[in-house]
Amino acid sequence: MKHLLNSLEESLALSPVGVAVELPDGLRLGASDADVRLQFRDRMAVVALAMGEIGNVGAAIVEGRVALEGSMRQLMTAAAALLRLDPARDAQASWWQRVLARARSMAAHTLQGDARNIHFHYDLSDDFYALWLDPRRVYSCAYYREAGMTLARAQEAKLDHICRKLLLRPGERFLDIGAGWGGLLLWAAEHYGVDATGITLSRNQHAHVKRLIDERGLGGRVRMQLLDYRELQAAEPFDKIASVGMFEHVGRAQMARYFSTVHRLLRPGGLLLNHGITAGGLDNDGLAAGMGDFIERYIFPGGELLHVSVALHDMARAGLEMVDTENLRPHYARTLWAWSDALEHCQDEALAILVAQHGQERGERALRAYRLYLAGCALAFEHGWIALHQMLAIRPSGRLEDGVLKGAQGDYPFNRSYMYEGPQAARA
Repeated sequence: MKHLLNSLEESLALSPVGVAVELPDGLRLGASDADVRLQFRDRMAVVALAMGEIGNVGAAIVEGRVALEGSMRQLMTAAAALLRLDPARDAQASWWQRVLARARSMAAHTLQGDARNIHFHYDLSDDFYALWLDPRRVYSCAYYREAGMTLARAQEAKLDHICRKLLLRPGERFLDIGAGWGGLLLWAAEHYGVDATGITLSRNQHAHVKRLIDERGLGGRVRMQLLDYRELQAAEPFDKIASVGMFEHVGRAQMARYFSTVHRLLRPGGLLLNHGITAGGLDNDGLAAGMGDFIERYIFPGGELLHVSVALHDMARAGLEMVDTENLRPHYARTLWAWSDALEHCQDEALAILVAQHGQERGERALRAYRLYLAGCALAFEHGWIALHQMLAIRPSGRLEDGVLKGAQGDYPFNRSYMYEGPQAARA
């Protein structure tokens, strides 16, 4: 233990922000004028800190075995300095671990299991999420098209960026897989005139969007269904499909089925925009340093990340042709810091909401978990341990007509200018 404490003291001295640590026996290490203070009531949590297992230290904070004083931004600066390895590239699994992980993924991502996992996260409390999300409750990476954008404007820019990439036109059949609180679904209907269908597994989100559809008089051409993507049956295929912040919940073992389902639901020549978090490392199944375990336990049970190359491989296997891929990783770091700062400014109100709905103990734990989750993910995106890719694909339209094989062309124009200049550029 003495060796670990000596090592910890050396690491604390290298932190760019002052960190003070109080051990269970009262011994103090680190800076006397600290920005971040950690009071340990558990010796194993001290060992985790000395080993750079920052995710396990986070779990101890959530469980009340470590008391924290200091801002989330300062804490994350210190956490990065205390790491002993690269969380994205030093978590590589052996072949037998990958086999076991795939078996666990297959067992976990059943219809019932995925519904339970989505309920755990997204149905925590609508009022809680409304405190720190933008007014449209867009719970995915914003798009800071201009440097001075607010979060709300950047989220609207993201919604429009997706609609432009999909080249949405009035009257087209549009599907939003994992539609959340309806931001994209309603934006596409109101600004692009599409006939829109959204699906979700969250009961709270389903009720919220149904209410918005009724309030805005969109019932004739917008619908929201409480449904798993594997159960969706369509009388005719959709012209355009978006999946935003959803495929992280699919699971590696179900990814081939996921993209095959999208292929089935999309008309030949139609476009898919798949927007989701991807792994920073090629071979890791999750973040190391206890960070992946923290997310699995407290935030997103059943969540699995794939490297973008793996996702594109599965997409191609399903018969979808990638035509454009954009990495918005820095945008998500900024989005998460905006969420984190907003939650930090309304902690008392957030705690009151969570305690009223879940009781004192669970409410306090949930707030501590979300404070660490938002700031920790911002840190992970800043350092490239995880990324965010928008993958645009077509279902090629090659077909036989009168015995002649026609070319595999779709709705994708010959260059990207339409994404920024509008439909006129696509026609040109």
